[in-house]
Amino acid sequence: MSVSIVDFRPDHAAAWARLNTAWLAEGGFAIEAKDRRSIDDPNGVFLADGGRIFIVEREGETIGCCALIRLDDGFEVSKMTVTPAARGLGLARQLLQACEAAAREAGAVRLYLETNSALTTAIALYESFGFVRLPARPTPYARADVFMEKRL
Repeated sequence: MSVSIVDFRPDHAAAWARLNTAWLAEGGFAIEAKDRRSIDDPNGVFLADGGRIFIVEREGETIGCCALIRLDDGFEVSKMTVTPAARGLGLARQLLQACEAAAREAGAVRLYLETNSALTTAIALYESFGFVRLPARPTPYARADVFMEKRL
């Protein structure tokens, strides 16, 4: 099984939309306005402001993704998912490693993320990767009730 993490290309747009729509539906979450913009315009939302999007490919198939949104002092980890059939292979951890490497290369001092308390497997991964919980804060996402960061 050949798996690689590559930077987003325009030909990934349909897979990006499919992956993100699927994890939101799987979690029982509504597609909110900020989700819609992220799904429909990944270049404008992430890449144009100095962020990154990583895509997981396995034998020509797109099976995962994760994005970084540029912040003043770092990056926000966003839209991370792996298809159900590819879970348990350590791909989400590899995506986080790619995010951290890119953030460090850019001179960031932290990674930040927002998630939902029902996503216990994801939260356990984040904690095992060194993320710590932060107090609640304003967010554009109705579903976000867990806030975390990792100092670099």
